[in-house]
Amino acid sequence: MDIALLLSVDWLPLKGNFYMKTVEIRPELHLLLLDFGQAYLWNDAGALTLVDTGIATSGGEIAAAVAVLGFRQSDLKRVVLTHFHEDHCGGAAEISGWGDIIVMAHRLEAPVIRGEQSAPPPLFTDEERALHRELGAHLLPPAPPCRVDRELEDGDTIDFGGGARVIHTPGHTDGSIALHLPHAGVLFTGDTVTHAAGQVMPGVFNVDRTEMLRSVRSLAEVDASLACVGHGDPIPDAHATLATMAAAL
Repeated sequence: MDIALLLSVDWLPLKGNFYMKTVEIRPELHLLLLDFGQAYLWNDAGALTLVDTGIATSGGEIAAAVAVLGFRQSDLKRVVLTHFHEDHCGGAAEISGWGDIIVMAHRLEAPVIRGEQSAPPPLFTDEERALHRELGAHLLPPAPPCRVDRELEDGDTIDFGGGARVIHTPGHTDGSIALHLPHAGVLFTGDTVTHAAGQVMPGVFNVDRTEMLRSVRSLAEVDASLACVGHGDPIPDAHATLATMAAAL
């Protein structure tokens, strides 16, 4: 982790020998490192927004994080799902029952998240097929169906962080989205961009790699100082970093 970026870390004990961390990126923004995967919690004067929810067993972990940060479950006002994969929307069904919470996802993702439509499989490259076999021992629990209260479109605005603009980023899935908070200089990329082993790169396991690379290039044009990726550490100096990565594709 970049110690200059990650200002404080709170460790939360869980069952057995597992622990999760909440990482304060900014006073209003925390990264939740889950048993599998991660999510982001944004605080607008006590009104919380959760970006992605981890796998189906993550609800208790996220509840613990909310509590240790001094909030109640009822402070959560909205859940925004960047796409339908089980490590991003698996906890949504449980968390949506905490209170009067609006669940949001792109129009093309909503039928899968609701359980009305099967998820299209990714088209693996040869390298990805080998990686997927290696990860086969870590099969994720299926995401329980969850309601979607608001179906999003490209260019929509969500009322958090001074106004979050929805950017449709097809390729990883057909309805993947990113969220740009221009007033805060923050970009949530979902799995279109990842940050692994110190390297910023396009995401893997895509339904359409060509479309995904177009989406990467579109995100590289966004004026953001911080990119919060679906997997890996947040990326400081995001605009320059993503532009460099996109130019090398």
